[in-house]
Amino acid sequence: MNIGAFVCSCRGQCGVDAEEVRDGVRDVDIVASSRLLCQDGFSGVEHVIEEYEIDQIVASACDQECQNRIQSLAESHGLHPEATAFVDHRESAGWVHDEEAATDKAARLFNRTTAGLKEEAFSRTVSQETGDRVAVVGNPRFAETVATETDADVTLVANGDDFDDYEGALADVTVQRGRIEGIEGEYGEFDIHLRACVTDDCISCMECVEQGPDGGVTSVPVDVHPDAPTGEWIECCPTDAIDPDGIDVELTADQVVYPGARDVARGGRVGFHTDADAHTVASVQRHLGGVEKPQFLDIDMDVCASGDSGQQGCTVCTDACPHDAVARPTVDSVTFDPIACQNCGACTSGCPTGAVELREPSNRRIAREVEALLDPSDDDGGLFSIFRGDSGIDTPVVAFVCSERAARTLETYGRRAAEGADIAYPPVLPVRVTCTDTVGEAHLLHALAAGADGVAIVGCGGECLHSGPDPKTALAERLNVATTDLGLGNRVEFFVPDPNEPGAFEEALSQFYVGLDATPIPPGEHEADGGSRDGEPYPEFNTHDWALESVRAILSHVDPDRDVVRGLEAFGRMSVSDDCAFTPTCTNLCPTDAIRRTDDADLQFAHEDCVNCGVCETGCPEVAITIESGLDLSSLPERRAGVETPDDASESDRWETVYESEMLDCANCGKSFTSVDSAAHVQSEVGHLVEGIGGEDHDIFEYCSDCRAKLIYGETQ
Repeated sequence: MNIGAFVCSCRGQCGVDAEEVRDGVRDVDIVASSRLLCQDGFSGVEHVIEEYEIDQIVASACDQECQNRIQSLAESHGLHPEATAFVDHRESAGWVHDEEAATDKAARLFNRTTAGLKEEAFSRTVSQETGDRVAVVGNPRFAETVATETDADVTLVANGDDFDDYEGALADVTVQRGRIEGIEGEYGEFDIHLRACVTDDCISCMECVEQGPDGGVTSVPVDVHPDAPTGEWIECCPTDAIDPDGIDVELTADQVVYPGARDVARGGRVGFHTDADAHTVASVQRHLGGVEKPQFLDIDMDVCASGDSGQQGCTVCTDACPHDAVARPTVDSVTFDPIACQNCGACTSGCPTGAVELREPSNRRIAREVEALLDPSDDDGGLFSIFRGDSGIDTPVVAFVCSERAARTLETYGRRAAEGADIAYPPVLPVRVTCTDTVGEAHLLHALAAGADGVAIVGCGGECLHSGPDPKTALAERLNVATTDLGLGNRVEFFVPDPNEPGAFEEALSQFYVGLDATPIPPGEHEADGGSRDGEPYPEFNTHDWALESVRAILSHVDPDRDVVRGLEAFGRMSVSDDCAFTPTCTNLCPTDAIRRTDDADLQFAHEDCVNCGVCETGCPEVAITIESGLDLSSLPERRAGVETPDDASESDRWETVYESEMLDCANCGKSFTSVDSAAHVQSEVGHLVEGIGGEDHDIFEYCSDCRAKLIYGETQ
């Protein structure tokens, strides 16, 4: 891929030194600057595309019209329609920072964008076919709107009271009487549970409406309120359609419109609409017959730690998903609905094994963008920021910014500053994510390992379109516990920029920014490989291994005062009580092979492999195992061996003995065949059923399986 970078000064109105930005751009085939790229600079762009055979353009252009012109120019020269990427050097840089810092930041943004493009995933799609059945709950007017303006087969679920102020004809709408009891299912197969007091035998003769109690019976549709007093008037029905005890009615629909409902999925579900507006009408039409959408997730269930053999393990993804796109059909399994998925990343940021990961932006791409923002070195090893001296960005802070409302709010701040508003905040280095739910402990630790002085998570708060209120305050607090234990102090904060109160964001971010001490970790030295274990089937950049790799990189520059790093949930610490019977349950259940039994009857644990799924704890028949979250540095193999790196440690250094038993020798042949504890445990459970079979001196559990069989059949010598 030949990349051409183009820096525009917007005729001096962008607030950056375009020539200095050009000098700071690296890892491209050609970089050029222009006073007005989208107009006067077109001939130069054309020349560069042809001479250098450019097939990817990175340009500093913020205005949509300017971007359209550059894209059109690129396409006219044979480039792919999506082969043009843009850098915001105005709203998020020159208009809200001083020129030196903005120039530094703009160059870093070019390098971030280039690094990200090199890791961009190939697009894939998923699809699902459905029908055209749409159920509208309690709103006759909107039901008629949907029927009129879409191709849907509309059923109105109504209880009669819904027609108090409606005088329409309900053209092309089927009316189903009943009151909502519950709605289950998913797009393409929603099951609606109703309760009615009138059956479908009703012929709408109006006798019950006339003779029933005032307000107790409705006419359209005919239905009896469940609290209406009963009496002889019920006998007036010629078809015996009135059932005061109520009847259950089941209705199935491909989509549901339930205005004002509270969705069980915090961030909404595909095909379940809770508003009655033009946007909903368009969404209903778009989802009729089925959908085709991007495939947001890469899934590898072979490494999932959800459980085994009826024992529940990790629940991170099912607990986190705000869209009802992750289900647990059994206690020990997980399924993902790619159609319901809305790309928020909530399931991926916490998944310790990499069983589910976002395709775009992938963790690898995010890592490379962070490293590009923080790396101060050019290809020759010189200082990339040498021209800035002390006036560039002296405190590098990576900001993970939600690409929806948070990003738009920051752009609004920039435009208002250009209009004359007094808005200026510290020059944080942004990495856009689809939602701050994407960000987990591995992302934050990696940014610090790459040399960031601090990490800001910039989300949408209660206005988040993906998931509702951002849960990242708790993440920031938890990671500050971890960074403090690592000897770095507090380094992480969560922010919600309010479009109406930029001063509050500016003050909060400034306090965080100026309160950061310089990190002892030099930027530009650490390039993550994802921490995957050689020979193991775990995907690169899974939360557990990536976080552990980052901690190890941090440890080469700090000397923590404590061994246990708290606040890290992707790591588990195992303790075993004397109740252990040395059964193979925990070793069989562990999805990462972090537990083993030795021939000497020892139970051993590899802390660096434990992902804190808890399946061993829940599955232990003796309730002898306790798993606590946190990373115990003293249990890492390099610390146990007293060597520099994990590669210098031996295989035996990975394992700690957490419980010691002793082997039992067969009373007949003398072969060691099980542990004393296991034999005692089995004897205590079923010994009364086979009492006396082993003879006067031994019980049957003191014999190996071969000798036990001979004993039972009278063959033992």
